[in-house]
Amino acid sequence: MQITRNKLAFRAIHFLIGMIVPLAVLVIWQIASSSGWVNAVLIPPPKDIVNEFGRMLSSGELLTNLRVSAGRAALGFLIGGGLGLAAGLWVGFSLKAERLLDPSLQLLRTLPHLAVAPLFILWFGFGETSKILLIAKGAFFPLYVNAFLGVRSVDRNLFDVARVLEFTRWQTITKLILPASLPSLFLGIRLSIAVSWLGLVVAEMMGSSSGIGYIINDARSFSLTSVIFVGIIVFAVVGKVTDWLVRIAEKRLLRWRDSLGGEG
Repeated sequence: MQITRNKLAFRAIHFLIGMIVPLAVLVIWQIASSSGWVNAVLIPPPKDIVNEFGRMLSSGELLTNLRVSAGRAALGFLIGGGLGLAAGLWVGFSLKAERLLDPSLQLLRTLPHLAVAPLFILWFGFGETSKILLIAKGAFFPLYVNAFLGVRSVDRNLFDVARVLEFTRWQTITKLILPASLPSLFLGIRLSIAVSWLGLVVAEMMGSSSGIGYIINDARSFSLTSVIFVGIIVFAVVGKVTDWLVRIAEKRLLRWRDSLGGEG
């Protein structure tokens, strides 16, 4: 019981320390806005943003568009991330696959979202297909690269142990390679989710009639800066929450890992 209380106290202190910088920024921001040091039209005070957030939340506008955006991001991540994971594991296991596919995939990885977005719209129109595929394109490469590196970074000595234990190929993959690759895979998942949200913003601002990106783009047309800030903050909070959930899963599945946790 005492250990549980100590853990809860440590987490509470850790959370409070993490909130110092955001709270300090908000206080300075509010003081600067109230004192007229910044243009309130371009940078509205936090109080106005909170009021706008409450209005959009009570009207249902925010939750409706957030639901649409979350659905797009999740579907794009599942498609792109799933394919990236499969491709990364395949190329990591096979030298022939690496020689055949990796050069082309590395070339495609360098293409920015804004460069391919017009092509996706021309090919697939302004509907959901182009948006989801654009998100999937971004989600593919972080998982591909980290899955590939995770497989290739497995210690060779572990394979000697597997041969001594007479593991089959399937047992070697499931009991050796995949567990040893989990740290890289989780890093790939976190990066892939982050890029999925970035792809979502590009997709919804290029052409959409719903979603948080659409709200931001529409507010820009009417110079509604507080609405723009609400959309940006929603993106940031949702992205942080999804990253936090992945980190919780990572800690639980990687309890066996003995690595440096930082000092102080």
